[in-house]
Amino acid sequence: MGPTNLTVQSDQRHELAPKARENGYGNYGSTASGRELSLSLLWRTAVEWRWLVLAAIGTGILAAILITLLTPLKYRSTASLELNPPEVEIMADEGSKGGRESSSRNDTNFVGTQLALLGSRALAERVAQNLNLAGDPTIVGEGTDRTANTAAAAGFVQGGTQVRLQPQSMIVTVSFVARDPQVAAKIVNGVTDAYIATNLERRYQSSSYARDFLQRQIATTRRDLERSERQLTTYAQQQRLISTGSNEEGGDTNSLTGSSLVSLNTALAATQARRIAAEQKYREAALGGATTEGSSAAAPLRAQIAALDAEYQQKLQAFRPDYPEMVALKARIDALRASVVTETRTANSDRIGTLRQDFQAARAEEDRLRSQVSGLSGTVLDQRGRLIQYNILKRDVDTNRTLYDALLQRYKEIGVAGGIGTAVASVVDRGLVPGGAFSPNLYFNLLVGAVLGLVMGMLAAIALEFINDTIKSPDDVRDKLQLPFLGGIPNAKTAKPIEELRDTLSPVAEAYLSTASAMQFITEGGAPKTLLVTSTRPAEGKSTSAWALAHSFTRLGKSVLLIDADMRRPAFVTGRENVGLSHILTNTGSLSEHVLQTDVDALWVMPSGTLPPSPPELIASARFAALLADASATFDVVVIDGPPILGLADAPLLSSIAQATLMVIESGRTRTRAAVEAQNRMRTAGARMVGAILTRYQPQASYGYGYGYGYGQNKDQYRYVADGNEKKRRIMLTMHDEP
Repeated sequence: MGPTNLTVQSDQRHELAPKARENGYGNYGSTASGRELSLSLLWRTAVEWRWLVLAAIGTGILAAILITLLTPLKYRSTASLELNPPEVEIMADEGSKGGRESSSRNDTNFVGTQLALLGSRALAERVAQNLNLAGDPTIVGEGTDRTANTAAAAGFVQGGTQVRLQPQSMIVTVSFVARDPQVAAKIVNGVTDAYIATNLERRYQSSSYARDFLQRQIATTRRDLERSERQLTTYAQQQRLISTGSNEEGGDTNSLTGSSLVSLNTALAATQARRIAAEQKYREAALGGATTEGSSAAAPLRAQIAALDAEYQQKLQAFRPDYPEMVALKARIDALRASVVTETRTANSDRIGTLRQDFQAARAEEDRLRSQVSGLSGTVLDQRGRLIQYNILKRDVDTNRTLYDALLQRYKEIGVAGGIGTAVASVVDRGLVPGGAFSPNLYFNLLVGAVLGLVMGMLAAIALEFINDTIKSPDDVRDKLQLPFLGGIPNAKTAKPIEELRDTLSPVAEAYLSTASAMQFITEGGAPKTLLVTSTRPAEGKSTSAWALAHSFTRLGKSVLLIDADMRRPAFVTGRENVGLSHILTNTGSLSEHVLQTDVDALWVMPSGTLPPSPPELIASARFAALLADASATFDVVVIDGPPILGLADAPLLSSIAQATLMVIESGRTRTRAAVEAQNRMRTAGARMVGAILTRYQPQASYGYGYGYGYGQNKDQYRYVADGNEKKRRIMLTMHDEP
């Protein structure tokens, strides 16, 4: 046959994207219903909505500049104080360790208290009164109520005062912010002065209260001491108790009677000892035996006896004992011995009498003293009962005297050292008049404005991204639809995208060729024999993609048949009757009679033919399955351009017969819910979904990079003709009798 004209109705308004990344292919479960924030999603959102983000940043910067220009100048004066934690010494126990107990506050609690005092309302009111701020119209306005003006001035002072503790120190910085630098310096110095004066007054008032309290306690204790002393004296007088001055409490010797009893007991013990000694001497003398006194009286006689005895012994050697001279000498010796015995007896008798008298005298003295002791013992026992009450009264006196002395000592200490003492804080640096304003800070405001603008822009972009829940990127295809991403088709640079397919170096042609190459790996035998190309809704580039894929398969050395199975709104129009899919399904003609060869080598087209009344019935017939089997046996690849999925039964029926199904999704326009629902319908019909491609895909919006080839306007045998509102593009095809 000669060449004939074939009109292709394109449902792709804008053509589609450079070669994208290839993915693994296989069967997937149900699609994901949610989206999680990730860096890739944020980056893609920022790139896609970059003009919105940039506009938000610009708005933030302009707002920062405007706020900076409209904000009045503010000056800040700063003073610094050194805190001195005090040690208060009141009513410490003198017997405790070190003689005193220091009640020092915890540093953390002390510092926190002082910071609160510096920012208190009471201090602000004192500063307002000291500086007469209530009379300054620039601070309180033109009001005449003195109380209201004072309250307003105090609020002004409190609101502008900032207190901060320097880390790891006891230095506190006090700053005040005002529109007038002189006012800022005056108020910050007024705050520090009022704070120190207030603390000194508070300490003085505390010590004054302590002195007053001690004075009252001293007066009360003195009265108690006087009363107890009078009671002790009166009782001693009534009971006739006389103290001997001893400091021991409760002893019987403190009274006169007790002292006498002690003396008598001492004398009795001595007398008893003397009596025992005299009795022992008397009894020894009575028992007999030589005594020293007897021997001394008879000593001369004993000497004479010794001399005569010696003479007798000497003469005995010459004379006989009966010699008269010897007898006379012997008689003389015997007489002296009788005198010695007599003398000794007389001395012993005198000594025994003396010892008996001494013994009797000692015993009489002992009896007398024992009688006196016995009489005084009863008196002392009676007195001891009265001394118990006496000692009780005396202890009261001692207790009151000790308390009185302690209060007097503490009163003296407070009077000398407890008046004002060390100040709680001292000024390190006084506030100076600032040389320039610290606010507004243009650079800081610009930074804040830019950051806030970026944040608001990103939030708005993310919100729009989630509101506009469409399929935009390969990640959406993989995550939301759980399908392999087979390619991204960029926008065509001309109004006639078919012309770009003629240029093998154009981005559109390269993208479709990449998709066709990827499809050669989805089955063990290579590219699927029958491939259904469909979409969720109309005008997503389905028909153009079917034509481009068929063309790309021919570039890979395959013979391809493109079947226009959209018998409701066909995309390929030949202008010839009784040729096409609907005719071959309703008649007994052969495949070769309804196939038209294009001017592209190895590419054949079967148009839809005359629109039938019920396309699903034709597709579901056994004739259509036999037709596909015949076509797949004749051609290497059969590409079926099917109708949209939603709302029609054609696409699910076609997918159940075709070996593989490819979804065409318009990037940024196809809703996720619609795509998921369409995919579920296809899976329910038994479709073998091999993946999806994105038309109108912009890789820069998804990943921030992309590529393309430059190309010229080559003249070839393809030409496009606009045909009214239907936007028909005509392709010159060469008709042959046989494929």
